[in-house]
Amino acid sequence: MDTTLTDPLVGKLLDGRYRVESRIARGGMATVYLAMDIRLDRTVAVKVMHRSLAEDPSFVRRFIGEAKSVASLSHPNVVHVFDQGTDGDNVYLSMEYVPGRTLRDVLRDRERLPAREALEVMIPVLAALGAAHQAGLIHRDVKPENVLIGGDGRVKVVDFGLARAIEATNQTRTGVMIGTIGYMSPEQVTSGAADARSDVYAAGIMLFELLTGRQPYEGDTPMSVAYRHVHDTVPAPSSLLPGSPPLLDTLVAQATARDPAARPPDATALLVAAVDAHRMLPKESGPVPSVPAAPPQSSGPAPQQVNQTLIQPRNELLTSPVDDRAAPAAKARAGFKPNWFLIALAVVMVTGVALTGWWFSQSRTIKVPDLVGKNITIAESEAKQGGFTVEIGPPQNDEKVPKGNVLRTDPAAGTETEPGKKLVLIASAGPKRIVVPNVVGMSKDAAAAKLAEAGLTFGGARKQASETVQRGQVMRTQPAVGNLVKEGSKVDLVISAGLVMPDVMGMPRDQADAMLRGAGFTPEFVEQTDSAQPCTVIAQDPLPKAEIDKGAVVRLTLSQCSNGEWRWPWDDGGDPNDPNRKVIVIPNVLFKDVRAAREELRAAGVSVKIKKGVGRGRVLAQIPPGGQQVPPGTRVTLWH
Repeated sequence: MDTTLTDPLVGKLLDGRYRVESRIARGGMATVYLAMDIRLDRTVAVKVMHRSLAEDPSFVRRFIGEAKSVASLSHPNVVHVFDQGTDGDNVYLSMEYVPGRTLRDVLRDRERLPAREALEVMIPVLAALGAAHQAGLIHRDVKPENVLIGGDGRVKVVDFGLARAIEATNQTRTGVMIGTIGYMSPEQVTSGAADARSDVYAAGIMLFELLTGRQPYEGDTPMSVAYRHVHDTVPAPSSLLPGSPPLLDTLVAQATARDPAARPPDATALLVAAVDAHRMLPKESGPVPSVPAAPPQSSGPAPQQVNQTLIQPRNELLTSPVDDRAAPAAKARAGFKPNWFLIALAVVMVTGVALTGWWFSQSRTIKVPDLVGKNITIAESEAKQGGFTVEIGPPQNDEKVPKGNVLRTDPAAGTETEPGKKLVLIASAGPKRIVVPNVVGMSKDAAAAKLAEAGLTFGGARKQASETVQRGQVMRTQPAVGNLVKEGSKVDLVISAGLVMPDVMGMPRDQADAMLRGAGFTPEFVEQTDSAQPCTVIAQDPLPKAEIDKGAVVRLTLSQCSNGEWRWPWDDGGDPNDPNRKVIVIPNVLFKDVRAAREELRAAGVSVKIKKGVGRGRVLAQIPPGGQQVPPGTRVTLWH
């Protein structure tokens, strides 16, 4: 079963502003929804904290304060926070919606990334963390789940400050640590203290995982993993992945030094080193070799991977001092001095420009690469590296190519052209979807015209009786108004038939009058003398089942109402005064449920005919009337 359909927030208007459209994800602390900000008419992601947190006043206070701080942080690699608020039991954040996947999803699909690609993910992550650190903000929970990869290739970090807000809840207490244990720095484990260098440590662990496909420490329990963060040295990625560049071993070692003072002081410092390492890596690193079954382990039983949120007393981890003897790598960590970076970068840039000019001066023609289906940002980079001047054209809708990927190029792939020529990249805007317009209350022709104007097709119309919608007007559409559908989709209309004229033929005058007035008609009666039954309807205009507006005049022709009494014609030739003659007294079933009335009459020994009046399910007229003596088997007509 689709749990989204049972989520009580889906379809609701949160805080009078955010229309919740679907559930995106659910985690240990919050649920994320796709929503429409109806004030600004934009799509947003709304993160709603779980009720156990929302009921904690200390959490709510800290949460609001952290949200305000994060909202002031403006950086292209940070998921922007628009708003925060509460609505009843719901405490929420309104954030930028980034369609795409988490870095964890990427790792599940690919297991690990080549060295250059790993750095190309880490560089924007470190840029986001660096901007936060310069603003005095600490993330505290850096991990692949909190890194989003947009459909256009953008990398964004989410959930700044949430871990700090969690620390304020009544669910925690002094001496307890909170965090994702696989990425937790030694100082967070031992004392709960966290600063910019704690985020640097977590970023180093994440880089290790991107390169090797696993975290450096494994264990049977979260406690055993936490112990290893405090007492072990993170192994070099090359020890698990032979052939991994030594530059990245050094980068991981610097970032994951157990002593915070030996790490880069903040993410900006680590960013400089990462950019420098990326510059010095070869562009083509070849296939990635296989990884051994498990990283080096400390003695003890065979461990298993642990990656979960840990809430555990810290003093259980402080069973032995930190062992600094295993530290050839630690000495390398302490020497983090990228001061020569800018000078070296300038030299490289000048050399690169000269080499590039020489290279393209030697080439008469170049071939347009096949970029269709690639992310537009990656395709742009490849095209520029190939010697083209790149222009991004307006995106176009397509049902097959995902949004943000190249739909086509101009010139097309394989075309021979001169270096430096313009190459236009057209990205897919994804499938075109059209909102079913509001045509309720329109005539069929006007509604069909408006559907065509919107790019949709009039599929057909069916009629339905209505007491509230004027005859001939649209009551609703199928699919419903506001739904997103493919361009050219068929939309059916349900048209009001107004009221349907009931069949009152053979009904006594007073019952016909009551039924029609109750249904909103205005009956008029004319008497004639051509019937044996007094005061019953013998003709009607409009005819039964005709469509008619509420309040319309209905003309009824009656048999003569000389004495106003019902007379039953004995039709079997018997003597009505014969005491042995069998008769039945008809039950009065007026205003009873029509099904129950039919059973009651049949049980009394008469046959039953049911005619539709205004169709409300209860008997509104009966003939012969209740109390009349009739022979067994006589037919009784009911109107409902």
